[in-house]
Formats: sequence, structure tokens, C-alpha cells
Amino acid sequence: MSEYVNITIDDRQIKVRAGEKLLWAALDNDIYIPHLCAIREKERPNAGCRLCFVEIEGDTRPATSCTRTVEDGMVVRTRTPRVDRLVKTAFELILSDHNLKCRECPANRNCALQTIAKKRGIKLRQGRFKTIVREFELDESPDDFAFDRSRCVLCGQCVWADREVAKTGAIGFANRGLNRVVTTFRDRPLAESNCAKCTFYADVCPVGAFYYKKAAE
Repeated sequence: MSEYVNITIDDRQIKVRAGEKLLWAALDNDIYIPHLCAIREKERPNAGCRLCFVEIEGDTRPATSCTRTVEDGMVVRTRTPRVDRLVKTAFELILSDHNLKCRECPANRNCALQTIAKKRGIKLRQGRFKTIVREFELDESPDDFAFDRSRCVLCGQCVWADREVAKTGAIGFANRGLNRVVTTFRDRPLAESNCAKCTFYADVCPVGAFYYKKAAE
């Protein structure tokens, strides 16, 4: 079996390693596909953000590129009317539950949501979906970083870093549906958990939910 396969993405023929996920094959070749929750090292992607849809020739429906393994001869389109509609809908749903005071955000101009909006020509504001208003208390208990749940997009990057990099198991997801949040055991302040010094969270957060206090000054 060949170590590499040949695929076509947006009329570009590229050679990629066999067994690679389509999302990473595209990104490695400077072909942009929106994404928030994808983690390259994770064997079973969540596909939770629903932003990385593409159309694959021969498939009847768009597919999430983070879950599809490349196949020799695969022909992929990252921009079609169906893909754009799905991505826009998923993006607007995320915005409906997101603090959009971008100028006040530590991640302003370095935010994955801003990148997606710019690349896909989507307005970075609440639109057709009703805004979900929830009050969260800012957790500034650690010395070096803070957590603003109102900016969290539930991508799971911090949970992955906590369990697979820091090896602490201090944070995780709690609740379901609209009440789903990232939290500590019994919702204790971060400084009272094993992650008081885990700046990994601020390193991997794509939207400024976890952030270094110095960056906010």
C-alpha cells in the first residue's frame, strides 16, 4: 500500500499521507476550512462545531472534513452553496451564545471566530437566531490567567489540553444542551482545583475564553 495518496481539493491536485484526515490535508496545503473543535492528535474527532463541512464527489451529502480520511482519487470542494449554507448556520448558532464585545476581548484580532468571519464573508454579529442571554461570573482566581465563560465556544481544546498535556483532569464538560459548560469539579474556582497553574488552557483557547491576564491589560 502506498504511503501517499493523490487527491483534488478545489481543483488543486495534492499528494498527502495515506490515513490523514481531510481537514489537516487541506490546512497543510494552505487550503482553508473553518474549524474550532478539531484536534489533530485526537483519534476520534468530535465534529461538534459543524464548521468544517465539504462536498466530496460521489457523496450525496456534505461531510465533516475532520472525520473523513483521505482516499486516493478523492475530489473535494470546500465552497459550494450547500457547504456555505451549513457553515453559515453553524457559525450563527455559535454567535447566538457568544459575547461579541470583541474590542474588550483579549483575543481581539487573534480570534478564530474573526478569522472564520473574514474568510467566509460572514458578519460577526447576532443575526437570525435569538440571542441566548446567560450570566457568568468571571473566574480570575488563578495568578496568571482567567476564564470568561461568556466567550467559550465549547470547542473542547482546553479539556483536551487538561487531560492529554497537563494530565490533571481538573476541568471538563458539564450538563447538556444549552446548559453545557466547561467547568471544574463541583464548579469550584480554578485556583481551588488542580489547574491553578495550567496555562495550557490560555495557549490553546481559540477565542479568548481562557486568557492570560497580562494580555488583557
